[in-house]
Amino acid sequence: MIGPASLRRVTSAHPRLLDAALATLVGGAGMVPLLFGRWPDGDRASGADAVAAVAAFLLLLARRRAPLPVLALTVLGEVAFTVLASQPSRALKITVLLVIYTVARTVPRRTALIVTAGTALVLYAVITYAMGSAYTPEAGAVFAWTGMFAAVGGTVRTWRDYVAAVEERVLRAEASKEAEARRRVAEERLRIARELHDVIAHHIALITIQAGVAGHFLRDRPDQADVALGHIRDGGRTVLDELGSLLHVLRQSGDEPDETQPAEPVPGLARLGGLLESLTAAGLSVRHRQTGRPRPLPTAVDLAAYRVIQEGLTNAHKHGATAEADLLVGYGPDALRVRITNLLHTRPSPVPAAAGTGHGLTGMRERAHAVGGSFRAGAEPDGRFRLDVRLPLPEAAPPAGTDASDGSGTILYPTAADGRQG
Repeated sequence: MIGPASLRRVTSAHPRLLDAALATLVGGAGMVPLLFGRWPDGDRASGADAVAAVAAFLLLLARRRAPLPVLALTVLGEVAFTVLASQPSRALKITVLLVIYTVARTVPRRTALIVTAGTALVLYAVITYAMGSAYTPEAGAVFAWTGMFAAVGGTVRTWRDYVAAVEERVLRAEASKEAEARRRVAEERLRIARELHDVIAHHIALITIQAGVAGHFLRDRPDQADVALGHIRDGGRTVLDELGSLLHVLRQSGDEPDETQPAEPVPGLARLGGLLESLTAAGLSVRHRQTGRPRPLPTAVDLAAYRVIQEGLTNAHKHGATAEADLLVGYGPDALRVRITNLLHTRPSPVPAAAGTGHGLTGMRERAHAVGGSFRAGAEPDGRFRLDVRLPLPEAAPPAGTDASDGSGTILYPTAADGRQG
């Protein structure tokens, strides 16, 4: 048995089928009285009824393609039939009402309202002419029937517009959801790539530099080459440890952290001393100057500052003319400033420099912009390369009961060559 839902799906998929069935039903109903010679109410059936039934059949087949012209032809046919037969055509009257429904469902509402009112007036005039009186029940019923079919058509139109709007919103939501998912995946890939670069490239660069140092001292000063090889071993072990921790996090299937593995703190300026010591062991002399009073930083800003310093000093060691760099960390009232300067190469170095990945400056710029900061890097007229990063900080009132000292100072981290490499 075909249910309403199945019937609705069939008619929606094949609207012409519905038109053909409706036209056949109305046209066939107009032909049946010809077999008996009379209508059920006793009126005599004639050849004009057959012509009207055929016209109703053809007009209903075309109502969906051109509703307004079809309505005009139907009304004209009803007027002509009434004038010729002195009574309205039942088949054409039903056709007018069905076409009114189609007009209300398809054309603009204002046009449908005007057309419906005009059609009702014409039908009222036709009934009045046929009945010889303007006050018969049939004449008054014309307005009720045309209004009802127009209201049904308007309601169906409103419902379909609502369904179409809902479907469009659902499609837009799905599209935006997919776009948001793609954006998050791209951001996560970029974040992972940046972390891998910052964690791995720093130590690999130091290992490459130490390998160059070891090769340089291998014949003449094997003791210093042995020291450099020790730093290479330490750097390689550190790389493996940090890479293992990062891969362990990436392999977790859920959002909950794995409690069987110790959670490593997020790198920040609290670990700056260890970073400078590792660079000192690699042969870089860092003159570290701090201004302002240190205070707790937001995690994102703390990590960004640490990674910028790590990458900036590594680049200074790889590409600098001398194994020296100046580092300024300034705590301001509303921003943290990081500035790194070093002398650029003017002649080839006896120790080969490590080749860069080409993503260091891009990664530092992305980190600074991710927390709302600014980034500037480039060569200065005095031949020095300057890296200047400003990271916004929430304003903090000075703690009560403190003296005028702001915590500024200068710390010199000498190169390993000063104490161990002669």
